[in-house]
Amino acid sequence: MTVNRHKLLKWSILVALLAYAAVMSVWAHREAHLHVCTGIEIQVDGSQTMDSVIRHGVTEELYKYPRKIVGVPLHEINTPDIEKYLSKYNNFESVNCMITSRGKLIVRIVPLIPVMRVFFGDNSYYINKDGKHVVSNAEFFNEVPIVSGSFNRNFTPKGVLPLVNYIKKDAMLHELVSMIEAKDAENLILIPRIRGHVINFGDTLHLDEKKRALTLFYRQVLPYKGWEEYDTISVKFRGQVVATRRDKTRLNHAEQYIEDIDLEEGTLPEAPPASANTTAKPDSTAQKASTTTPPSPAKPTSPPSPAPSEANTTEGETTTT
Repeated sequence: MTVNRHKLLKWSILVALLAYAAVMSVWAHREAHLHVCTGIEIQVDGSQTMDSVIRHGVTEELYKYPRKIVGVPLHEINTPDIEKYLSKYNNFESVNCMITSRGKLIVRIVPLIPVMRVFFGDNSYYINKDGKHVVSNAEFFNEVPIVSGSFNRNFTPKGVLPLVNYIKKDAMLHELVSMIEAKDAENLILIPRIRGHVINFGDTLHLDEKKRALTLFYRQVLPYKGWEEYDTISVKFRGQVVATRRDKTRLNHAEQYIEDIDLEEGTLPEAPPASANTTAKPDSTAQKASTTTPPSPAKPTSPPSPAPSEANTTEGETTTT
């Protein structure tokens, strides 16, 4: 008798639960027909800097959605279709839509964040931190560093990312550099915002050392030589700063770079500068080279001009750390 009573109780509870589920299903279905979408909320994950840009862009795109959303009964809103519509923009990692109990459509966006824009021949595209390509006409992007160059299977734009990230984190370089020209993996050229010279950073190794060498050159040499005295400043060699004199007939530093004339090499030794000495540098044109100590701040002097019958001059400038 007790066993039958327990079975009856279990079946009664089960029937009650099924009845409750059926009633709630009917009620929810009815409520969905009665209630309408009250609004749209855009949520952007993982991108505070681009949050407002993406919110505005997604809102504008939803206004262009083929079917009305706000004010429409909830059961008529096709969230998978909205996700598919927004996913056509390949600058999103993912798009998810859901409707809250209060009738609001939530659109959750995980953006694909570009770190630089690449110009390669006639092509242009963005890439993210993982090297994934994004078409250049993608919407909702803020300004990012520009990289141009000749890339191939062995040297891809992803190989420039360490330098791009370093510039982004370094306050001085971030303000100084406007773009990067990647001639090859061993010659990454930084182009400053102010016209005057370019900086050959070499490869992406020993970036802190190269930054210190560049800073030292800016502090100890440029105040006396001037911003436009040199065409190219190279810090690609460890412990050295090699400065290429400007060809006075060329005014635009964005053209081809000349690194085989009038090199002024500043080494960065631990010991104090040695006394001046002169060395001969034989070649087919019988060039003459001399090594001198840099001018003192109290008595700045101009570098000697080459004689009409002589080749270009190479001067050695020594700066201490």
